[in-house]
Amino acid sequence: MLDVLIVGAGLSGIGAACRLRSEVPQATFAVVEARAASGGTWDLFRYPGVRSDSDMYTLGYDFRPWAGTTALAGGGEILQYVRDTAAEYGVDELIEYGLRVTEARWSSADRCWTVTLHDAATGKATTRACRFLYLCTGYYRYDRGFAPEWPGREAFTGTIIHPQEWPEDLDVAGKRVVVIGSGATAVTLVPALARLGARVTMLQRSPSYVFSLPMNDVVAEWLAKVLPRRAAYAAARWKNIKLATAIYQICQKYPERARAFLQGGVRRRLPDGYDVDTHFTPTYGPWDQRMCLVPDADLFKAISAGDAEVVTDHIETFTASGLRLKSGRELEADVVVTATGLNLHPLGGIELAVDGEPVRIPEHVVYKGMMLDGVPNLVFALGYTNASWTLKVDLVSAFFGRLLRHMRRAGSEVVVPRLPGPPMEKVPYIEMSSGYFERSRALLPLQGEAAPWRLRQHYAKDAKLLRGRVDDGALEFS
Repeated sequence: MLDVLIVGAGLSGIGAACRLRSEVPQATFAVVEARAASGGTWDLFRYPGVRSDSDMYTLGYDFRPWAGTTALAGGGEILQYVRDTAAEYGVDELIEYGLRVTEARWSSADRCWTVTLHDAATGKATTRACRFLYLCTGYYRYDRGFAPEWPGREAFTGTIIHPQEWPEDLDVAGKRVVVIGSGATAVTLVPALARLGARVTMLQRSPSYVFSLPMNDVVAEWLAKVLPRRAAYAAARWKNIKLATAIYQICQKYPERARAFLQGGVRRRLPDGYDVDTHFTPTYGPWDQRMCLVPDADLFKAISAGDAEVVTDHIETFTASGLRLKSGRELEADVVVTATGLNLHPLGGIELAVDGEPVRIPEHVVYKGMMLDGVPNLVFALGYTNASWTLKVDLVSAFFGRLLRHMRRAGSEVVVPRLPGPPMEKVPYIEMSSGYFERSRALLPLQGEAAPWRLRQHYAKDAKLLRGRVDDGALEFS
């Protein structure tokens, strides 16, 4: 029997495995991955320009410094970094591919999980037993993205693509491309497609906040010249954590000032008279939804050069040659890219049961953003919505290592988060208003009114919480 079964070989799963190997070397574990390759998001997404919208000093692991030359790195660079990390810690040899976990059942009598895995190649189902189940499956459903049902779609004679399924052989040079969406994927695709020679229109129903950051972090570069590598990385990481936290707090506390600042930044980067109010001023407050970051103002440069345009309107119907909008305008298109978002798939869509009783995730409260109340020996890794994903999952993997060491010293085999006696107020797990969260409220767990049941979305506060006592009174050991 394994001590730990890690599900998922992406950024979270590989980070968790590296920590286990270095910090709890006596623990036996394996990593299973449903796809045929490691890297998760960074292997799956192949659309032009795919990149991070978090800087690599915080998206990188705290235990292995990012050595690249850019702060906002491309998808290929991130994928190589993740795989190099796995190889350096020897966990690449522990990953088993093509195995999808479909269900996991906890037995209190046996004090273990029995996990059902389906082999993608043969269709055969097998089971495996483990003391701890560590889910590093991310938020999203990776087999298909979200795409609304638009009228007339079948009449369109061109090509319709979701970014999640980008074909390798697509040539967009000289073609009219309409990108539907206004989120991070859309603002990444538009300048990248323009650089490939496409005539690009970004069609959005409503705008997002877009903020330009330099591709290179000059402070981090200076630190690298005057400090040892690890010290420079730690300093740059902490600087960027503090900066991102400050920006988020200012946006939440002073939304009108933040809105004016963001609008001013857009106006400075676009031609005089550009209709910023229509195309770059959302109806919601800054950071009520995730903000879109663009490197070196590339989106604004493409618009200013006339290589791309933004249209804010609603789709009435697809036509044979493009799209007809509710305003009456016709958009001609050879290619339509539906950058309309992803579907959430909490905890990988795995069916969980404890002693024969199904675990209904929306009825459970999250402990420290990593466990469910009443569910034994289950840990999951979900990153921040308002900052770098890795900041949170690093804290979780470090806490999990300390938890295992604590249990070994105490002779414990089972740990269960228990809610306090008096009923507490419960609110949705994620309070942002982004479309993919709004569509999935009924699938997500809950959070409580105070720590350790409340999600802070604040790295410094979470670091204090997750680096504090393991035996904090909320965990029941046996």
